[in-house]
Formats: sequence, structure tokens, C-alpha cells
Amino acid sequence: MKKFKRPILITKPSLPPIEEYKKEMNKIWESGWLTNSGYFHEEFKKRLKQYFKVENIELFVNGHLALDIAMKALDLKGEVITTPFTFASTTHAIVMNGLKPVFCDINENDFTIDVNKIEELITEKTSAIIPVHVYGNPCNVQKIDEIANKYNLKVIYDAAHCFGVELEGKSIAAFGDISMFSCHSTKVFHSIEGGILSFKDKELKKKLSLLKNFGISGPEAVELVGMNAKMNEFQALMGYLNLKYIDDNIEKRKRLVYKYRELLKKIEGIRYLEDIEGVKHNYSYFPIVIDENVFGKTRDELYEKLKEYNVFTRKYFYPLITDFECFKDEYNSENTPIAKYIADRVLTLPLYNNLEIEAVEKICNIIEKIRLESAIRFFKTVIQIS
Repeated sequence: MKKFKRPILITKPSLPPIEEYKKEMNKIWESGWLTNSGYFHEEFKKRLKQYFKVENIELFVNGHLALDIAMKALDLKGEVITTPFTFASTTHAIVMNGLKPVFCDINENDFTIDVNKIEELITEKTSAIIPVHVYGNPCNVQKIDEIANKYNLKVIYDAAHCFGVELEGKSIAAFGDISMFSCHSTKVFHSIEGGILSFKDKELKKKLSLLKNFGISGPEAVELVGMNAKMNEFQALMGYLNLKYIDDNIEKRKRLVYKYRELLKKIEGIRYLEDIEGVKHNYSYFPIVIDENVFGKTRDELYEKLKEYNVFTRKYFYPLITDFECFKDEYNSENTPIAKYIADRVLTLPLYNNLEIEAVEKICNIIEKIRLESAIRFFKTVIQIS
């Protein structure tokens, strides 16, 4: 089978028609207002509130600083329970706030935090739970809410993967004390870079606004120590326009995901995630888990082999947070065995709005070919030995 003529990348950003962006960008030039809550910043917020059906939204320059500020706004102390199966940002924000991450294992069904293991990790030092919605799959928010109420804990959801996801008709943005969404260009929805915080307590609005703008509340007033985490007008304009297309883009991704599932279910040694009942998915990623004993190759071998066909995948999330150089002396990844198992075997396949169905079919055919070649070599070896 011939390789793709052009590289099939793991993702490509969705962009509005360039004419639309240029036309609206003229307003930025005319006003000369580039940052500090300009016209598009405020219009983007309004549209987000309508889309999420929530009352409280704040925008930030990126998701990491949004998460960082969420922890500061809730004045967290001591320990927070979280998952090691996430992107570096989640844990780094915790540590850089002077907090100690306590890692809970994930469940093997959707790779989110195992709610049945949270309570045993709670101590008198625990101040919050920071779960991660993974690949667009929401955590068990009802159970987490019960635990948080029982122990008087705050809940901040890392919802970086979950833009547009709904649970029983309710936006995922409506859960927890705060939810953080990443608007990085690799996400299903983006504003070039950017972050969103949705929050329940409207009293947090002032503090969040101060924290992202050096604590400045007026021309000569600085109320608290803050940072610079403001979203600028060019980012806000991109988000403002992309929001018009998000539902159509999710539908396109859904068709690609369903094609992947249809073809990969025939290939032994590959597992993928299914839709969850009651969840409106955003199809942000398509992860597969490789059982090397059945497939005949390890995840790493498949990753390298696919590159020979010009198909570029991603080991996401890998390595596990507790295997990072900066954490491995303090934590043991064997204490979260399911997270360790998945991290060592997970591979996300190419998925983006304008990926052709034919490309998905060819990728699956290539994977099947790699599997068959491995099986043939195995049987030849067995015959030679016998």
C-alpha cells in the first residue's frame, strides 16, 4: 500500500472564511483597541454565555493561566486530588500555586478520574478536587459533586477537551465551582490561543478580572497581586467567528469518528472509546489503545510504522505525569496502574474537520496491513521453530 503523498497530521485548526476575519478585523484597526476588554472580547463573552447557557464567563489569554487563576481565585491550600492522565498544564498549575497534587487512578471505561477511589485520598489537608474531562468524555460529575459536598471541597474541572459537550442536555460548563476550557488552536474549538472560565458564584467575577490584569481596579488603584492573562482582540475575534461554525464542525468530526469505529472494530488488538449514553459528544480526539499481545506490535512500533506511510499520530497522554522527570522521584506511577497501562498504550489518530473520509479509510487499511504483516511474521517464526 502506498503512503500518503502529503502528510496526514494529527490535527489542523478550523478557521472561518478569511474574508470574514479580514472584514471584522477592520473594526479593530478603526478603533485601535487591541486588548483590555475591547469590542470583540465582550461580544465573544456574550456569545459564549448563550452557547453554554450559563451566566458567568471570563476570558483569558490561554487555558493554562485560566486554570492557574481559577485556583488563586478559590484560595486553595494544601492538597488537591487530581489525575495523572492529563496534559502537563493541569499538574504544573497545581504545583505553581504551592499546592500538592494527590494522584487518583482513572477508570478503564472512559479514562476519567475513578470516583470510587477519591474518598480514600482525602485528608485534613485536602482543599479541592481537580478532575479532567478526557478526550471529550465528561467525568462522573454527579458523584464528584456528592463527594465535594460531603467533605466541603472545591471542584475545578479541567474541561480543556470538552467545549460543546452536554450531559443530559446541560452544558458541561455548568458543573463544578469553576470549569476551564482551552481555546488552543489544536482544540475542537479555538481562538488561536485562549482560555475560558465558567463559574457558579457571580462574586468571583471581580476577583477573576483583577487577577488577570495585575490586580488593577482603576487608574490609580491596585487591589491585589495579579498577572497579565488578558485575551486580546485578535484572539477574541477568532473565537467570535469560530463559534458560528462549531456545531457543523462537530458534525463533520462525528462522521469521521463513526467511520474509524466501523473499520477498526474488525482489527484485533485495538480498542476505542464509544459514545456515552446521555452525553452530547464533541468528538475532539480519536484515541485507540493497543493490546500488543493481540495486535502483534506495541503502540510505539505502530506509531513509528505509521510515519512511514506519512501518517502522524500522537501518544496522548504520554508519558504519565508521574513519570515526568520533574515528578518521578516524588511519585510512583505504579500506584495508578490503570492510568499507567493506558498511557503506555494509547495513540490518538488524525482527526480534524476537513479530513477526508477516504483518508480515514486508508489509515484504517494501513493499520490492518501492519497488523497482518505482524501476524504473518509471527506464524512464520512459529513454523520455523516447530
